[in-house]
Amino acid sequence: MIPWEHLDTAAIPGEAGTLRLMRRGSEFSIQLDRNELMNSRLSGSEEALAQLSAERIAGVKTPRVLIGGYGMGFTLRAALGLLPASAQVSVAEIVPAVLAWARGPMGELTGGCLDDPRVSIREADVAAVIRERSGAWDAILLDVDNGPDGLTRSANDRLYDAAGLGAARAALRPRGVLAVWSAHPDPAFTRRLGQAGFSVEEVGTRARGKRGARHVIWLAGRR
Repeated sequence: MIPWEHLDTAAIPGEAGTLRLMRRGSEFSIQLDRNELMNSRLSGSEEALAQLSAERIAGVKTPRVLIGGYGMGFTLRAALGLLPASAQVSVAEIVPAVLAWARGPMGELTGGCLDDPRVSIREADVAAVIRERSGAWDAILLDVDNGPDGLTRSANDRLYDAAGLGAARAALRPRGVLAVWSAHPDPAFTRRLGQAGFSVEEVGTRARGKRGARHVIWLAGRR
């Protein structure tokens, strides 16, 4: 078997943890210390995050979409394949090295999506971007942790508490959608979404097409 090769290490701003980029042949892995956060062979649920969100805003002529967390770019690539030419897509990624990896060793996965004229990149905390302006987005897609808790950054907890969900709701346009990816169910988070004034749908999806681990996507509509 081909051994894993350690390509790079990146500090997470404001945190003690580090991200590691690993490669084995054509397979890539991003790990938080020794825990795998994402793998290039398992993109199904990240693509579903984009597909389900795009379906919810299909009637919008000039959709504005915010994606929190670039990762390996699967959500962004899927979104660009579904959204119209008039769309504006912003990606908030707080770890600069992740974007450098996307343009460097993981360039084959990126497929030029970072150069799409619809895309703007923000090296910023998505929580701060959400709070910048009310009524700014038709869809906010969050895939910055393994679930609605601050795994990669403890500061991410503020995305999922009552204040964070209230800020997300305020940042959405009427009938906008907040979509949150998770590796596992979380009934308490489902309740918090409802208490924040969202209509909530919880969708099960797979990590690899019809196979692989079962993941969860919450689609929270602004009522």
